Amino acid sequence: MELNDIKKVGPKTLTYLNNMGITTIDELINYYPYRYEIIKRSNMDEVKENDKVIIDGIVESNPTIFYYGKRKNVMNFRINIGARLLSVSIYNRGFLKNKIIVGNYITVIGKLNKGKIVATDIRFSKLSDKAKVEVIYHESNKINSKELSEFINDAIKDYKTVNYIPDYLKEKYEFIDKYEALCEIHNPTSSLKLKKAINLLKYEELFLFMLKINKLKLNRQKMLGLKRKVAKEEVFKFIEKIPFELTKDQLKAVDDIYKDMTCENRMNRLIQGDVGSGKTIVAFIALYINYLSGYQGALMAPTEVLAFQHFENIKKYMQDINIEIITGSTKKQEKEKIIERLKNKEIDIIIGTHALFSDDMKYNNLGLVITDEQHRFGVNQRASLKNKGITPDILYLSATPIPRTYALTIYGDMDISNIKTVPNGKLEIITLLKKNSEIKDVLNMMYTELKNNHQIYVIAPLALENEESDLEDVKSLKDKMNKAFSKIANIEIMHGKMKQKEKDKVMNDFKKGYINILVSTTVIEVGVDVKNATMIVIFDSNRFGLSTLHQLRGRVGRNSIQSYCILISDQEKERLKIMTETNDGFKISEEDFRLRGSGDLFGNRQSGDMNFKLADIKRDFKMLLLAKEDSLEYLEKKEFNEDIKGIINNSYNLD
Repeated sequence: MELNDIKKVGPKTLTYLNNMGITTIDELINYYPYRYEIIKRSNMDEVKENDKVIIDGIVESNPTIFYYGKRKNVMNFRINIGARLLSVSIYNRGFLKNKIIVGNYITVIGKLNKGKIVATDIRFSKLSDKAKVEVIYHESNKINSKELSEFINDAIKDYKTVNYIPDYLKEKYEFIDKYEALCEIHNPTSSLKLKKAINLLKYEELFLFMLKINKLKLNRQKMLGLKRKVAKEEVFKFIEKIPFELTKDQLKAVDDIYKDMTCENRMNRLIQGDVGSGKTIVAFIALYINYLSGYQGALMAPTEVLAFQHFENIKKYMQDINIEIITGSTKKQEKEKIIERLKNKEIDIIIGTHALFSDDMKYNNLGLVITDEQHRFGVNQRASLKNKGITPDILYLSATPIPRTYALTIYGDMDISNIKTVPNGKLEIITLLKKNSEIKDVLNMMYTELKNNHQIYVIAPLALENEESDLEDVKSLKDKMNKAFSKIANIEIMHGKMKQKEKDKVMNDFKKGYINILVSTTVIEVGVDVKNATMIVIFDSNRFGLSTLHQLRGRVGRNSIQSYCILISDQEKERLKIMTETNDGFKISEEDFRLRGSGDLFGNRQSGDMNFKLADIKRDFKMLLLAKEDSLEYLEKKEFNEDIKGIINNSYNLD
């Protein structure tokens, strides 16, 4: 069965589904609800202030709309629920006015606030007398939750499930049948059955993930590394020339890397370093060790701005070594020359973006690949090099500290080095928590930094204005900054909806000092070094996880000048308070795990293959540990069923 075989799925709907990441029947069936809502009529005699309300009644008055702010509105009307009249308000739904007709039945979902209902949803029908469980899916602006439910129910009738959990494990945990679980998660019949369905599907996700991780680790243990003979004295001679003293943790990381690169097994190491802890210089030393052993090295950065920053910095330390850079914007003629020189081993170290691993790149004897862990060196790139007969050592850099217990499981296929100590001479960033009513104080602090010829980041949670949100967006913040500072500052914006070239230009202009205030979303690149930036002001800071705030804070304090981070929020002040108490990213990540779970630490970019639909690393950590042990036991049995063998072979070359 294909998607276009489903009732009501024509060419346009098929395109809309594809845009949501649904391209196959499997992806549709695995598009799980993100929440469930019990639709049951509320007893208004029992409802208290701020309680949820679901009520139906007859529209008693024509709706009136009050407009405020930019494109914001509130619509008011009354409904008759039989025993009484109720006032209803709903925000930013003015477009529904013509559907709210006096005398018609309507269902209102919302909260009771000072005797009236503040609605979040309106349905143009009467409630059933029986309670009903409603599944809620993430929607697009073209396909709503109800339509998705219809498509899934049509597809699931003839759906053939693939069972990835071995039979003996199903019996061990008394799991329900997978087809039954899929039917239950999309159409719950009871809370107990729904819980069993979710448990099975969560465990399957975690089991497959740990199976891949453990298989990778077993493969790596069997994989011989490159033969290297490097005198430790030569490495220390290089370290002594560095114009600052390495910290204890940096030296330990260098020692870990040296041992990895001079032993018989292939290196696969993750360097976890707090913001500004000096991971990059450790990476440069690794490249130097690799150079001493006669191999080429490659350092992959996620953006051109960061690639050029690495290129300029590494040349200061290795002036007598042939170093080159290649990115997506490198001109064709220049790129061809670089590839030819690389093939002839006239280049020792090459810096770049993903262009480093395009099909036309020809390495002579690549020995080391270093990559920013945000763009983890993926299966496709490993396969590309393997096809060329290359199996280099691999080193990842991560600026997101992960608590040790979780890291040992999640990054179980890697060895881990932690850099916690901050280089000498660095001043701690002063972090202040301010209310919106204290914005004048913030502007005065910004004015002082600008008068001292320093630069400032201003962070907004939204790229563009959203009529359903009161959050700040980059454009409106830029307008506010212009009102305050246009006479003394050049102000520009940056956000994720801009093209990469546009973002690179803005970031380069900021680095060069042409821009004094950069108003941006969180797209400002981790690791970008603007030494003159001494202040970051984060609006609606309660909208971000602590780890994200810590990453943003790390954009300043790149010099010996005192730097500041200003968090503006009227909410969650207790949670944000830890940011004012410590600059330790490991402590902050622990707190983030405790408060928010894994979501803020493991987005798609930082998860490698950890793209879970139901499981959560913190909440389901015990289940993850079980899956880890079960997957190791299963790998030892070497009795892979064809379904599991297929899924691992696709990505991990099981044979």
